[in-house]
Amino acid sequence: MNYEILFSFIFATVALSFSPGPDNIYVLMQSITNGRKYGLATVCGLISGCLLHTTLVAFGVSAIIKESDTLFFAIKALGALYLLYLAYKVYKSDAKVSLGSAAVPKKSLGQLYKQGVIMNVLNPKVSIFFLAFFPAYLYSDTISTVTQFYVLGLIFMATSFIVFALIAILAGYISDYLKQSKNIGLVLKWLQIVVFIGIAIFIFLSEK
Repeated sequence: MNYEILFSFIFATVALSFSPGPDNIYVLMQSITNGRKYGLATVCGLISGCLLHTTLVAFGVSAIIKESDTLFFAIKALGALYLLYLAYKVYKSDAKVSLGSAAVPKKSLGQLYKQGVIMNVLNPKVSIFFLAFFPAYLYSDTISTVTQFYVLGLIFMATSFIVFALIAILAGYISDYLKQSKNIGLVLKWLQIVVFIGIAIFIFLSEK
């Protein structure tokens, strides 16, 4: 087992979880508007949905890896290009962080959990991201690729849960800081760009 790869995967996952996106902004708004436990219910739903995407990638990509080195290289190259595309999209986007709460209706804990699952499961971009992200972090020559993908998926889910839960618990402090800081949107924007480009380079240079 290559523990350096696993540690780099955890670091990349933490960086991605902290990057401002629709999921963590939604968690933040639910926590601010309805309370911490409602934000945590949303987090649990979003993380649960990752199981489906992990399964799809585990079995699909494992078959490709066994089939051809060329196909695996193509997936790796496309994954790196996709992450560079995400970096470009962030670059072209507005640097402002919007925290308007008008669009956050009151729902029960069960409804928020279910909505979190549906938001994740029905988002094809998650599967595409997993497809781009996971193959470069296979860490063993002896463990089956399916098992490795599930381990990576569980690490991704656990790490993301911890970060998202912290966002939910500290929602009030985070929102106050975001509202008071004039340059935080620009800082977060470029942080996201650096993270995406860094992971894209890592994926492209990784070996099977």
